[in-house]
Formats: sequence, structure tokens, C-alpha cells
Amino acid sequence: MTRIDSVRAASGSAKDSVLHAAEVVAPYADTAKDRAAHYAHEARVRLAPKVSQAAEQARVQYDAHLAPRLEQARTHVPPKVDQAAHEAAVRTRKAARQAADYSRPRLEQAVAAAGPAREEAAARSAAALAALRGQVSPKEIQKLVRKQERRARAGRLAKALAVVGIVAG
Repeated sequence: MTRIDSVRAASGSAKDSVLHAAEVVAPYADTAKDRAAHYAHEARVRLAPKVSQAAEQARVQYDAHLAPRLEQARTHVPPKVDQAAHEAAVRTRKAARQAADYSRPRLEQAVAAAGPAREEAAARSAAALAALRGQVSPKEIQKLVRKQERRARAGRLAKALAVVGIVAG
């Protein structure tokens, strides 16, 4: 047996081992993927109202409990200290509002971006499992890659022709 034959035999047994592992793991991977998507959606549905409610409760608690006590404490504080504390409170409120205004769109954008990313991950994992199971041949993969490369070249050519047409016009 030559070195090439032994390498081929080893690669064949490794491929068989990988295919067997893929068959064993596939149901668990599918279940884990589905559960992860479900848990992410459920967490978003459950936490969003609670976070909003907690923020509202904090506002109510401040107005109902803290504000009167702060006013009472102010009566016993020298005017300069009271003025400095008042300015600090105003700046703190302004900073909190700015932080909320700054972070809210980014959080919403992150949640919105998670949907397509989750779908892409699910599609890629399904494709990887199909390839590991041997349901997709290397020739089919190469065919898809060539097709995507052709489309990309055609798109670049169309853009270049459009730019040349606009410049010529």
C-alpha cells in the first residue's frame, strides 16, 4: 500500500466518521436552533413590557416618594449648596434623556437586525448539515459558487455601463 492509498483510506474513514457524527448530531442541532430562535423571541416579547413598566414605576416612585423628601431636605440646606444640587439634578436628567434617546434607536435596530441574522444562521446551518450528510455534492457546491460569481461580475458590469452611460450623457 502506497502513501497515497493510506491517505485515501484514512480520509475515507474520516469522512465516514464525520457523516456518522452529523447524522447523530443533526436532530439535536435542529432542535437547538429552533429553541434558540423561540427563546430569543419569547425573551423579547416578555422583557420589553417589563422594562417599560419598570421605567414607568421608577418615574412614579420618584414623583411620589423622593421628590417630597428632596424638597423637605432642601429647606435645611444653604442656598449655594441647594443651587449646585439643583444644577446637578438638571444636568443628570438631561444626560439620562440624551442617553435614552441615543440608545433607543440602536437597541431597536439591533433587535430588528437580529431577525435576518437569525434566519441566515438557520439557513447556513441547514446547508452545512446537508453537506455533512452528503446530500450535497462538491460539484453542486462549485456550481453554486460559479453561478454567484457570474452574477456578481454581471452586476459590476451593469454598474460600470450605467456609470459610463451617465458620464457619456
